[in-house]
Amino acid sequence: MFLLLLSFLPSCEMLQDEEENVKPKEIVLRAPLQKRVVQDNDFAFELLRKTIENNDDENVFLSPMSVSIALGMALNGAENETETQIASVLQLRDMTYAEINEYYKIMQSNLPGVDPKVKLSIANAVWYDKLFNVKQSFLDVNAENFDAYIKMLDFQSPAALDTINSWCSRKTNKLIPTILDEIPAEAAMYLTNAVYFKGLWSQKFDKKDTREAEFRNQNNQNVSVNMMSLKDTFMYYEDETAQYLSMPYGGKAFSMTVMLPVEGKSTDSLLVGFDATKWQNIQTGMTGREVQVFMPRLKVENKFKLKETLEDMGMPVAFTPMANFSGISDTPVMISDVIHKTYVTVDEEGTEAAAVTAVQFEYTSIPEYKLFNVNRPFVFIISEKSTGVILFAGKIGNPAKY
Repeated sequence: MFLLLLSFLPSCEMLQDEEENVKPKEIVLRAPLQKRVVQDNDFAFELLRKTIENNDDENVFLSPMSVSIALGMALNGAENETETQIASVLQLRDMTYAEINEYYKIMQSNLPGVDPKVKLSIANAVWYDKLFNVKQSFLDVNAENFDAYIKMLDFQSPAALDTINSWCSRKTNKLIPTILDEIPAEAAMYLTNAVYFKGLWSQKFDKKDTREAEFRNQNNQNVSVNMMSLKDTFMYYEDETAQYLSMPYGGKAFSMTVMLPVEGKSTDSLLVGFDATKWQNIQTGMTGREVQVFMPRLKVENKFKLKETLEDMGMPVAFTPMANFSGISDTPVMISDVIHKTYVTVDEEGTEAAAVTAVQFEYTSIPEYKLFNVNRPFVFIISEKSTGVILFAGKIGNPAKY
């Protein structure tokens, strides 16, 4: 038994060494798809800028990728001006729809497995009401390219709301337990995306070095925070506008880049004109430097309704009865809102973040069928057909659970 144990120990050490030496994978994109990364990043900075403009939140945290994927699914059912405007907001240029869908498929299939030391999951779903006739071609293209879970529900049943919210909770490791407060009577379909990320710093902060410190907020007031501290070698760059620091996670496939405006400049001024080209120049300019880092511990939760933001970005028609989503259904529908919820914590160990996006489709007019939802007080009669005589009559104002 002792000999068996001795023979087993080296193999354990070898496995541990192999695990520590696992290197992140690289995602190789065909030349026609590489430009989509630039377009996606341009969309990310424009979405961040417009969301900040349209909301009073002092802390704004988004997942541009989540919104991009959800709108990418919707794009597969859009036609004419609606299609053109959504494509414009997503910064799509000079790409076929086959290439666009291929890009989304590759990224969603490969990003979660890039770094074995980082947990990343991406999930999509299409939820539609049992009375809404969705074209099979729309469901098929999103199942094939977005790995979307397809589910028909009775939107008039409370179980439908629970089903969608439970899915969101599971796919975000319970960080975002709900995305919908209700399902409106006019709702026909939801396209949802959920992203979950958990990464431990490659160079962790030591908790004993965390101290209470002052943080000067955007209102020029000093507030108290728990400030983490670490001196180490990081990728660093600076220009006349800001300092830039990259802090990697796990096997260094993913990182957090902090952009700190120089004294006297604001985050708003930093983001003016900021695009994918500027972002790439910063990444290229970074070099390894020893840096003393002070970083506040963070916890941010946001909920945004992105209708106004996306209208400002250039897709107003999708939110009007003039919307053309004939690729989804012959029944006219429009997007009534795009709901986006996020969560992030940043501490000494690393970062945990999640986001859910729900594109809510509603009928542009009253559906052809009649809705009879007995969800309020009612009167009922029991009668005999041939004579019309009433046998029983009643009013229900507060039914007991039966």
